[in-house]
Amino acid sequence: MDASYSLSRRRFLTATSSLSVLAAAGAVLPGGIGRALAADGTKEILTGSHWGAFYAKVENGRFASLRPWEKDYHPNKALDGVQDVVYSSSRIRYPMVRRAYLEKGPGAERDSRGGGDFVRVSWDKALDLVAAELKRLQEQEGPWSVYAGSYGWRSSGEIGNPQIMLTRLMNLNGGAVYSSSNYSKAALEGIMPYVVGSIDAAGPQTTYQSVVENTKLIVFWGSDPFKTNQIAFALPDHEEYKWFEDMKKAGIKAIFIDPINLEACKYLGAEWLAVRPGSDVALALGICHVLLTEKLYDAEFIENCTYGFDKFADYLLGKGWDKVEKTPEWAAGLSEIPADIIRRLAHQFVENRTMLVSGWSCQRQHHGEQWPWAFVTLASMVGQVGLPGGGFCQNYHLYSQGSPSSAAPALAPGMSGGTRKEKKPWPAEKGAKVIPVARIVDMLEGPGKPYEHNGSKHLYPDVKLTYWVGGNPFHHHQDRNRMRKAWRKFETVIVQDFQWTASARFADIVLPAATTAERDDIEMIGTISKRAYVAMKKVIEPVFEAKSDYEIFSLLAARLGVAQEFTEGKSELDMVRDVYATAKKTADAKKSVALPSFEEFWEKGIIEFEIPEKNRRWVKYADFREDPVMNMLPTGTGKIEIYSKPIEKMGYDDCPPHASWLEPAEWLGGKDKAHPLHLNSNHPTHRMHSQLNGTKVREIYEVAGREPCMINSKDAEARGIKSGDVVRVFNGRGQCLAGAVVSDDIRPGVVQLQEGAWYDPADIADANTLCKHGDANVLTPDIGTSRLAQATSAHTCLVEVEKYTGPLPAVTVFDTPANA
Repeated sequence: MDASYSLSRRRFLTATSSLSVLAAAGAVLPGGIGRALAADGTKEILTGSHWGAFYAKVENGRFASLRPWEKDYHPNKALDGVQDVVYSSSRIRYPMVRRAYLEKGPGAERDSRGGGDFVRVSWDKALDLVAAELKRLQEQEGPWSVYAGSYGWRSSGEIGNPQIMLTRLMNLNGGAVYSSSNYSKAALEGIMPYVVGSIDAAGPQTTYQSVVENTKLIVFWGSDPFKTNQIAFALPDHEEYKWFEDMKKAGIKAIFIDPINLEACKYLGAEWLAVRPGSDVALALGICHVLLTEKLYDAEFIENCTYGFDKFADYLLGKGWDKVEKTPEWAAGLSEIPADIIRRLAHQFVENRTMLVSGWSCQRQHHGEQWPWAFVTLASMVGQVGLPGGGFCQNYHLYSQGSPSSAAPALAPGMSGGTRKEKKPWPAEKGAKVIPVARIVDMLEGPGKPYEHNGSKHLYPDVKLTYWVGGNPFHHHQDRNRMRKAWRKFETVIVQDFQWTASARFADIVLPAATTAERDDIEMIGTISKRAYVAMKKVIEPVFEAKSDYEIFSLLAARLGVAQEFTEGKSELDMVRDVYATAKKTADAKKSVALPSFEEFWEKGIIEFEIPEKNRRWVKYADFREDPVMNMLPTGTGKIEIYSKPIEKMGYDDCPPHASWLEPAEWLGGKDKAHPLHLNSNHPTHRMHSQLNGTKVREIYEVAGREPCMINSKDAEARGIKSGDVVRVFNGRGQCLAGAVVSDDIRPGVVQLQEGAWYDPADIADANTLCKHGDANVLTPDIGTSRLAQATSAHTCLVEVEKYTGPLPAVTVFDTPANA
């Protein structure tokens, strides 16, 4: 098993050196040719994906192979899967309908979903069925009966965003129930607007150059930049890996606080503090206690730039709501980081120019809102917020957000979701128009039941149909067995995708969509850097009977009588032109860059932009620190709110008005002795969530044909487990098989099973059936973080592991269903 792709083994392509000799600020650099025709009739087309920009080789109309763009800092090992997905056995080839649904209508034999009994139908038949159901429910019920819950990472490109297309179609057809926020950082998004007035983790962060030139100590807390920066919504250039090389050369001291000894930690020769999962808030509070009691904290910054510190200080000293002093010894008992190290960390943070870096894993836990609040509070006490190379960052682990930006305009989506055109009044008793994305099963189990979210009270709507596109709910939602049961509530499930994911297998109507390689689009290289625009030209025509998402929705719009409103008479290439024209108009008005005509851009295939020198040393919150009165934050007080009066008024016992330690529902410090191991369901190393799982990329990491499960050598020895064994991972919610990887890079008491493995139930008739492949979410709990954010608590999970000795069931989730 190749468990990692170490930076020391990566190759920097020589073309990257050209970046140091670019022309004057704002100049457009010459691009390569988008299509190069060879003498033998083959051609290469520059395009891209979530894994990076690449050249697609086409032979006789077939997407034969690919190679990375020559200026990618760290080409992704999973990139070959972008080609393989087009022809893999898991490709959805034709429109399909579940047999019972086709023969008996909506709601028929819902228990048989997932059984693979589909019937191939024509496109006309499939689209007629979808349109008829949407019309029926709008007329007989109302928009509250349709859940357009599509959520996920979709494909790359500004045009081919099927989730926006679905929203637009639903709005034109009378409206639907939608979802808010995401599974990635909903707790952070819920709490940060009260603390700093914005999500904070979105958009540019203090640049890498500022860190390299000024930082003496960098602390990565629950953050894995090597792994998660391999992917991006735009086309990644993987500049974060260059940053790590520069940090290593600069000799910056690094500390990683994580249950796993990460590859990034080893590359930097960093100190590894193997914190007990779920105790990060307690550890942060223990450090804050030292800063307070030893008078190490920056009193001037606290006075000028924060609000409510006195109440938080009382809480640290045991004068708050729980009457417990947050001493280093108290924190050590919970975190298993010794008290003397906690004291040492406090001193290190203030004695050096320190950058505190948080990932998002710590907030995907029960009471997850408390972590980002505690993290920002700690950084405020250290007092280096807004200083070059100091302060905090909650997103260096995705999109290379420390990259400096070019002067090019960001590309905007080619289509908007529009506004609701409800054909019926939406009475309050029919429930909410928008629900928190992680609460879909609660909605299905309790139509009409009340729930609280972000200070308001709502009712769950009574939905009858869901249309899912550009996502995979049978991957990203927790407690799979509970979800499977709740899924029966839907009378009709429509899934539009290009692979037979578990979500497609549990659908009634399946529509085969085109992949990114089978349509025209446009995208940036670098979400933040805007390093280049790429003409994502169609590599090949859609295979089998697949159609682009835009074509599918256009055909549906025609059946619903809203074709002109949906398309505005535009083709997909017309929309690509519009996106480029908007960017060009902005650039011309601001005189930021000189963009060529669309025809020239489309012919070249790429336009590269230089990075202005002034952008290389940008520091987040510098203006606020310099003058907190003239540059007030958009909070109620204009300051960093260590204590929040709006949250105090909500009166939530699961989200107090300042950062607090609240014991998780289950964790290693709790009472569950039957399941003595914490499950770390990490992001995959060689996938993007569940994307590319149905391709040959699995060959890189599979163990015994299953998802790998990392276990500490002591825990493995106690259970008679060796590397390569098939193990059963289980708790009271579910069970799955996995392939054991015994390692001391994981702390005792923790096992790691990466999320995103396709769900492969052994017996759909069994309420607690075994997942043969290794879906971590058969194990994770489906509970909200708190009433504030109602986010996922996926990382609050205990399990047991045993060597599997029974007959090994074959993994079948990657096989094409019968008749398909």
